[in-house]
Amino acid sequence: MKDIVEYIVKCLVKDKDSVQVRESEENGETILYVTVSDDDMGRVIGRKGKIASSIRAIVKSISSRDNKKVFVKFGDNE
Repeated sequence: MKDIVEYIVKCLVKDKDSVQVRESEENGETILYVTVSDDDMGRVIGRKGKIASSIRAIVKSISSRDNKKVFVKFGDNE
């Protein structure tokens, strides 16, 4: 799942080296923390959050096949 999110985000940004996707397991749920450079954050979030919502929908669709809960968070979240 982490690889899919990283691939999608790298296709959207200009600075591909700044893309980091960190995976964390909490209470049986997987959380993917996505960080990019400040200049590229708007590209990843999109107008009115539509791109971020689309990424989350893709992840939700894939994870539901495996009966897992996976969430995607953007920015410097710990």
